[in-house]
Amino acid sequence: MSQRIVSFVMSGGVGSRLWPLSREDNPKQFHDFSGDGSMLAKTLRRLASRPEGETPIFLIASERHAERVHADLAGLDLAGGGPLFEPTGRNTAAAVALASLCTLSEYGDELVLVVPSDHEIATARQFWQSIEAGAAAASAGRLVVFGIKPTQPETGYGYIEVAAERDGVFDVSRFVEKPDPATAQTYFDAGSFYWNTGIFLFRAGAMRDAFAAFEPKIWQATEAAYHAATSDLSGLYMPLELYSAIPSTSIDYAIMERANDIAMVPAGFRWNDLGSWQSLLDVGPSDRQGNVILGDVVAIDCENSYIRGDGRLLSAIGMKDVAIVSTADATFVAPVSHSQHVKKIVEQLEKSGRLETRFTPAPDRVIESGAWRRRVHHWLFDETLPLWSTSGVDEHYGGFHEALGFDASPLMKPKRMRTQARQVYAFAVAKERGWTGPADRLIAHGIDFMAGRGRTDRGGWVRTLNVDGSVADSVEDAYDHSCVLLALAHAHISGHPDALRLGEETFAFLDAHLEDSRMTGFLETSDGAGERRSNPHMHLLEAFLAWHQATGERAYLRRASRIIDLFRSHFFDADSWTLGEYFDDSWKPVAGEKGTWTEPGHHFEWASLLIDFAARSGQTDLNGFARKLYASAVANGLNRATGLSYGAVSRQGLPLDLVSRSWPQAEAVKAAIALDGSGGPDLKPEIEARVGRLFRWHIDPAPLGLWIDRIDERGRSLATDVPASIFYHLVYALTQYLDGTVGEG
Repeated sequence: MSQRIVSFVMSGGVGSRLWPLSREDNPKQFHDFSGDGSMLAKTLRRLASRPEGETPIFLIASERHAERVHADLAGLDLAGGGPLFEPTGRNTAAAVALASLCTLSEYGDELVLVVPSDHEIATARQFWQSIEAGAAAASAGRLVVFGIKPTQPETGYGYIEVAAERDGVFDVSRFVEKPDPATAQTYFDAGSFYWNTGIFLFRAGAMRDAFAAFEPKIWQATEAAYHAATSDLSGLYMPLELYSAIPSTSIDYAIMERANDIAMVPAGFRWNDLGSWQSLLDVGPSDRQGNVILGDVVAIDCENSYIRGDGRLLSAIGMKDVAIVSTADATFVAPVSHSQHVKKIVEQLEKSGRLETRFTPAPDRVIESGAWRRRVHHWLFDETLPLWSTSGVDEHYGGFHEALGFDASPLMKPKRMRTQARQVYAFAVAKERGWTGPADRLIAHGIDFMAGRGRTDRGGWVRTLNVDGSVADSVEDAYDHSCVLLALAHAHISGHPDALRLGEETFAFLDAHLEDSRMTGFLETSDGAGERRSNPHMHLLEAFLAWHQATGERAYLRRASRIIDLFRSHFFDADSWTLGEYFDDSWKPVAGEKGTWTEPGHHFEWASLLIDFAARSGQTDLNGFARKLYASAVANGLNRATGLSYGAVSRQGLPLDLVSRSWPQAEAVKAAIALDGSGGPDLKPEIEARVGRLFRWHIDPAPLGLWIDRIDERGRSLATDVPASIFYHLVYALTQYLDGTVGEG
């Protein structure tokens, strides 16, 4: 029967040679470098897979990492072991003394195996074969180490020099520190030097005796802390005042370089301590040019390089034999051969008081998707919908009020058809998402007012009504018709009995009076006068997709595809990744400033619509266009002081309208949600940030259920009222956010 081996994993290091990824609050053992779990979790699984023999598994880790440790322990059978938490780091001598004390206390003078938590080892079977090969020597009272036969001169590892060999076990002549290149070459040529893995096997009593001989103060201080520890289901916790009294030094200095009769077993497994970016290049999945590329990276003509982007896009051209590692707050660049020297940078940063070595920036952590969920749900369903379903409704003349004051009183303004339609839409979408308010009554109230007061003789819809419902502007406008069609589609989904008929009549009017006779899109108004704009076409695309959703009929997708063709051929500028707003009758940008005018908010709207159409039609190349529009809006369309979208910028990114309105911020949320599901980078942190910005600037400063629509370039409110036309943007963006975070937050 195989002898019991009590295993201890040391997980207290910082891994500064893998900065800027590895930091004090999130060291390298908690990172997943190969896609099959963190290094710590893989080490624990390796120990748990011993083919024969009892193997209790303990973990010595920093108390500050307790939550991360418990996450990696989940589901693992530690065979009676558990975590031992250090309140402060005291180096590896204290950890080995603690392992020996724990074993003597719990199991007696048994074999103890101590392993680091952050090594890459080929297979568990080969690992345990090597460990078992050292068991006899360890049982005889020798301290056993495990060495790797060098494959090249290496300056990043400590070395073990060996002498005589007996039964596959070598006598150790000496331990030597990490050498310079010339010395490493000498060691390699000699053939009697092995890399030191930092894995130890010994009898607990033998290590106790070694401490008594060489470092009794370490043993005594560790013993005092261990016996005063408190224990609960989550682990053993040493008291800070006693544990911090332990002298801090490595096990190599304290014991191994001073003890006699140390044995070394040549390790029969492939090993890498993943202590440098070079080592990750050696073991990572490489492309044909020998590059390991991870994250949102574009690399051209690069060779044998480790390029990792955690966060924003990272691009590189012509790099050879380099490491480039970029996080949210730091970037490291060095020849791969020098990448181990990153520790010098860490030391310099720490001397100057920089925090980048200690703390991982929030965007670099695993984001809590749905962090805004409770706030969004409360504001939408408990504050805003109740307010606008009462104060926003004109129960006297019909329809909905165009705006409310900040005291929630209605303002007697003319009622635009697009606003009436958008309110119908908002209540229909709210009903679809489970709102229990009087949605059906409100939908019918709005449609009755629109259809009863706002139809033209030709079957179209007027632009504006007076407060009392009389016609103020009878122009038949394509923009208004797009809003009416959108509202009717969702009214049909919600079960309104006349929505389908009214929609069919509106489509007939659209085809007869608003379609360009040359079949190049739609006119601004039925009389055909004026400039052409991309914006009504965008909203018609939105309406066509809504009708496809409502009916499943592909005829609406064919309508949508004509708008997409216009986008491809005229609206989108491939050089600047921008979308034009104003065009002449031939779809050429108009002269002057208006011809260069672009609106970031419309970039966001188009991005989400393109992804929607791509999913329905199979034209997946449109996802790339959507990403370009989003990237252009973020790069050139945001006020850097507030993070909010400007009203308009030129194609070159110069601000033309410095006011930030609420609707583009809502559309940015929609676009990020759409892009997050389209195969690009993870945008969940971006989604949370954009929802947060919408609330920070537009919603939280306003009275309950209202919003600040207009903000100047310094973040000051310019709003005098609350326009109802914005309600539809907010309802749709925030219900999409709620849809995408079900069960989270």
